[in-house]
Parts: sequence; structure tokens; C-alpha cells
Amino acid sequence: MWFWVMLLEFEKRYYRPNIIKPLFDEHPMTYSRSNPSPRYQELIKLYREMHEQGDHRENTPPEKIFDGGSLISQAGNIRGIIEILSSKTILDYGSGKGRMHERQEIEGPDGIRHHNTKSFWGVESITCYDPGYAPFDTLPKGKFDGVISTDVLEHCPREDLPWIIDEIFSFADEFVYMNVACYPAKRVLPNGENAHCTVESPKWWQRLFEDVVKEFPGLRYFASFHLLEKGSDGQFKEAIQMMLGKSKP
Repeated sequence: MWFWVMLLEFEKRYYRPNIIKPLFDEHPMTYSRSNPSPRYQELIKLYREMHEQGDHRENTPPEKIFDGGSLISQAGNIRGIIEILSSKTILDYGSGKGRMHERQEIEGPDGIRHHNTKSFWGVESITCYDPGYAPFDTLPKGKFDGVISTDVLEHCPREDLPWIIDEIFSFADEFVYMNVACYPAKRVLPNGENAHCTVESPKWWQRLFEDVVKEFPGLRYFASFHLLEKGSDGQFKEAIQMMLGKSKP
């Protein structure tokens, strides 16, 4: 939590929007929610198949496929933001099965145990959306104080990312929190392709986020990037890079 407190304090004193070459010049927004790319539609079918049938390659049953488990490692960061901004309504965009929002023991920094993320975050509601999981595949309506999207964007085709990120930001009133892995996934899709179809650096993602957030005055975003870095012992270890951005008021 203290990391985000410091970031927000830094923002108040020193933040100025970065001037970044628009990424959309390289990848024009030719696709949209009403006209997604053929690749996007293909991937949605593959994810629906895995949600229903599991992963036969790894002998993983359906109930354990894309269950939203990656959220638990981000729950503390998100709680810190929610407490600072007093947010009450959250949209989990790309939630998978959203198991972490069901009964799940989470211990807070004060030692108090919570039975689910709603209690842990102290919010009034959490809405799940995932186009690849039938129970949550209806696009929500209205606005939410905060929108979270963890372990999602790297699974999306790069040609669709402009409209997907724009859609994520459009649902938020106060903040967006995104967690992105910048390396290939362990999991493979039924067609043999790696599940992380867009693997890029934090700077690449920042350019994309900055292009989108400027269309939403006053909205701030928080990004957590997971990278693999080679240590002095020659072994690759996971590293985390944090980022804060905000549009002009």
C-alpha cells in the first residue's frame, strides 16, 4: 500500500503528462468492439473451449483453468489504491472464472482475515466480465469507481489492444489498475500457440496506455509489469516494475 501512497504524493507534486509518440500511428484502430479482428474472435473461441473442457495437454480440469487466481498476488496493491481513493464499486475486466471473489481467506496487513476480496477491499460491489467465460460474457453497463485487469492484456491480439484498453478505461470513474506479464506464458492454447500472444516491454505498454488515457480527463491508471531478469547466477528471476499515469484534468 505504501508504494501507491508515495506514487500518489509524487503525482500531486511533480507529475506532468509524458509526450510520447502515438502508438496508434503504427497500429491504426481499424478494429472495435463491434468489429473485432478475426484473430480476437479465434482466441475467444479457444478460451471458451478451455473454460469448458480444461487443458488436456496439462491434464488440468475446467474448474482450474483461468480461475482468476493471478488476482490474489495483486489484491494488496489494489486494496491500497481503493483505500486512498475511497472507491466502492469495482469492475474486474477479464476476470476468468473470478474464483478469488468467492470464499477466499485473505489476511490484511492488520492481521484481520477476510473471506473474500469484497470484504478485503471494503467495497460495495465487484462485477466480473470475461468474454471467454459464458457466465460473465455479458458486457457490463454503466461506470465503476475502479476497473482492474490482471493477467489479461498480454492474452489479447495487438491489433485489438487500442479498442480493448479504451473500453477498459471507459468503464472507470476514478482509476484503472492493470497487471501485465512481459514474457511468454507456461500455458499453451489448444492450437499449440503460447497463451501470451502480445509480449512487449513496459515502455511499449506505457505508450499505449498514455495514448488512451488522454481521452479520459482526470482518470489515473496504475500498471504493474512482471518481467524475467537474468541474475548474477545466470538464473532468470521474476521482477516487478510499477508505473503511474494520469490524463490532464
